[in-house]
Order: sequence, then structure tokens, then C-alpha cells
Amino acid sequence: MFNVKREFNASTEHECLVIGLFNKPTKFEGVHGELDELFEGQLTELVKSGDISGKKKAISKIHTFNKIGAKRLVFVGLGKEKEASFETVREAFGKAFKSIKDAKLTEVAVLVDTFTSEQVEVSDAAHALSEALSLSTYEFEGYKQKSNEPKKEIESVLVYSTLAEEEEVSASLTVGYVYGKATNSARTLVNLPGNMLTATDMANYAKELGGKYSFEVEILEKEDMEKLGMGALLAVNQGSSEPPKMIVLKYQGKEEWNDVIGLVGKGITFDTGGYSIKPKDGIVGMKSDMGGAAAVLGAMEIIGELKPEQNVVAVIPSTDNMVSGTAFKPDDVITAMSGKTIEVLNTDAEGRLALADAVTYAKHHGANYLVDVATLTGGVIIALGNDTTGALTNNEALFEQVLEASYEAGEPIWRLPLFEKDKERVRSSKIADLNNSPGREGHAIMGGAFVGEFAEDTPWVHLDIAGTATTNKVSDLGPAGATGAMTRTLALLVERFEVNSK
Repeated sequence: MFNVKREFNASTEHECLVIGLFNKPTKFEGVHGELDELFEGQLTELVKSGDISGKKKAISKIHTFNKIGAKRLVFVGLGKEKEASFETVREAFGKAFKSIKDAKLTEVAVLVDTFTSEQVEVSDAAHALSEALSLSTYEFEGYKQKSNEPKKEIESVLVYSTLAEEEEVSASLTVGYVYGKATNSARTLVNLPGNMLTATDMANYAKELGGKYSFEVEILEKEDMEKLGMGALLAVNQGSSEPPKMIVLKYQGKEEWNDVIGLVGKGITFDTGGYSIKPKDGIVGMKSDMGGAAAVLGAMEIIGELKPEQNVVAVIPSTDNMVSGTAFKPDDVITAMSGKTIEVLNTDAEGRLALADAVTYAKHHGANYLVDVATLTGGVIIALGNDTTGALTNNEALFEQVLEASYEAGEPIWRLPLFEKDKERVRSSKIADLNNSPGREGHAIMGGAFVGEFAEDTPWVHLDIAGTATTNKVSDLGPAGATGAMTRTLALLVERFEVNSK
């Protein structure tokens, strides 16, 4: 897919040559100046006339008329140089690659040095390039009859850079592409309809991932869960004809199994709400209720590819939440694996029940730090909208690392408060240890606080992606539909993790 060269030769033939351009005075310098000379100053004139623009994310396409080997120049506006960041460069690349794909071009060359600044080094620009390529050109083909017309994709990218060694640029390109492709894997899982992705299907996917990357794989069946007393996950599964699965993937990047990071992802493959059934408009789209599981599996794909020196256990509780004569009911009391009893007041608050047993089981496998990811509450959307993930924590140091990873990944999170009175509301049942639905007030906080009761004293961060797991908007980095939210954040957390969070 990627090749790197130090020296740019203008006579080399390319379908298109991609060039970054900051919004600055109308005079080409450096590599821009060299190209302008070959065009006898005409590029400068086109900038003056506005036909080539450096405004943020402006795309300007120029035919070369055989003045150089490339058939087209694609100028990508980067805005003000002092405001450049990894995120702005990545989005600019995304818009460019979408445009190139739409033009059905398959071979691309990029002058990556033109995308650098004081804030964005060439390694950052190379990572942004390859991540944007995979993210922006992603499509979920679905199940429509296929056209006979051959599909054209970008097949090769030649990257020119004089600012770094070829090995450094190649390494950054590889890492960025791995992050993007794994996010796409998570997107595809979330986009699959519930009848195409059951708990068994998800377990089989995890097995394939384990085989590819030599992870230790454990799949608990219903009988295993019954022996272990996983009454919370089993209650959610009661109404289903599909068997539940507790999926475990273990990656050992250190000699000793210690300082283990536990990644827990909610894997509800379809959520009717159970007897607390969702309205007709709210039930559509509930195939995405396993977005947390998809993020964890995507992160494990990155971990398998890049092999960080960390220990990770991924735990995914998976089932659908259905209505039937055997389904669990409001007013039921169930017992979780931890031994805590739970009064069920809302069967649509099922994700926190599945996570309860998964968090306990992650600790059983030695998790010293916990991050759970879940499409948990509609309340987080009311609080934060559709672009920001909600977070709760019991540990400042661990949260700071998650926050830093999310910032670097371009997946913003916002911390919600968690006070003793919030915990008291979760413990407000008169007949059980916990209440799974203390009321609508502070809904997102109550959902996270419930999960925190099972994390107990283990450093823990909860990420509610109910608003960010899917989008109705097309962006420069992908289509409408699943986003793969938190895949890159989790992987970056693992990659950069420092053992100081106790």
C-alpha cells in the first residue's frame, strides 16, 4: 500500500500528486516554489485568483498538461499554520482521499513534508495520512445486490519526504494504517444487523482474532456461567433463544502477568428493552448496542498488530435482550457473580447488569486497572450530545491517562461527577444490595455508578458511548453509521500506559 522515497522527481508519473498548502501569502516557496517554476509561475497566479486555496480543508484540483509526470495536482488547504494540529491535518487528508476515491483514482503520491509545521512533525503527518486514508474511504456495503461495474479503490500511495529517514516515515504510516483499519473493523461489527451478529458470531470473531494474533482465548458458555454464578448476565439472556457468551482475550506483553489492563466492552447484540420495552422509534438501531464490545475488539486488533509491552485482558459479555415468556421482569431480584444482589426495576437497564459480571470476571483474570466501554444510557446524549463520550472514574491518575489517549485519538470525552450520594442512590433498594435503575435524574451517572459498584477499589474508568458509537452525519473521516468510537483511545491507552494509577 505505502512506499516512501526521500527525493521527489517531478518527471515521475502519478495519477495525482497531493500537496498541502497553508493559508499564507500568495507566494510559493520551497517545494511549492520548485513546482511553481516548472509551471512558469502559473501556480502563484492561480493562488492569487483563488483557484488554488490554502483555506482549511479546501480541495483544489489542477491538471498539469504534461508539465510534470503527475496528471493532476491536488492541493489540500490546511488553514492557518499556527493553528495546525494532528487532527486538522488528518481531517484534511480525509477530505482529500474522499475526493480522490470519488474520482476513481487508484495510485496516489503525497508530498508529506508540505503537511508539516512546528506543531506537526513529519511522523505525525505520515500517521495522519495513513489513518485518514483507511477511515475516510471506509464503506459498509450491506446486503444490496452487487453491481457488475468493477470497484476502484486507492491501491498504492507513494510518500515523498526529505525531513525524516524512510524507516521512520514507513513506521508511522504502518501504525496509522493499523489504527484506521482496526477502527473500520469495529465499525463493521456495529453496522452488522442483529441477526447477522449474534453472541455466538461475536465469539467466533474473537476466536479468529485470537488465532491470528496468538491471544489466549476463553469463551464461557451458559453452563459455565451458571457454575460461576453469573446471575446478572444470565438474567439478561433469559428471554433469548440465542445462547450467551462471555468472551475473554488475553494478551501478555510482559514476562510476568502483572499490572494487567482490563478492557470490558458491552456486547448486547440487540436490545428490545425487554419487558421495559423501547418505543418503536427507539428500538430501531439497537443492533449498535454492542458498540463497546466492537471498540474493545478493534483495540485488541491494534494490540495484536503492534505488540505493546503491556498485559491486557479483554472481557465481553454478549447476549441479546429479548421479550418472551422466560424473560426477566421488573421487580425480579438477581445475584451477580460478585455475590451482590440486584433489584431489577428496569429491564432496559440491562447493559450495566452484563457489565457487572464482566467487570468481576476481568478482576478474576487479574485485571489491576479497568476501563469499561458501553452504549449505556440515553442520558449521556441529553447531557453531552452526540460528539462527546461521557466518563466516570474512581481514580484520578488512571482517568488522566484515558483522557490524554482520547485527546490524541481525536475522540473527546468529558468527565461526569460521581459523589457518595450518587452511590447511595444505586444502593437504595429496600430488598437487595443494589437497584439497577434509581430514576431518570442523572441517568448517565447512575448507570456508570452501578458498574463502579463491581469495580470496587480497582482503578476504573467508565466510558459511555451511547451518543458517539454511531452518527447520522457524513464526515471527512467516514460515512454515516458506526464510528468505531474509543477503539483508538483504548489502543493508545495500552500503548502509552504508565503503571502509576493506584
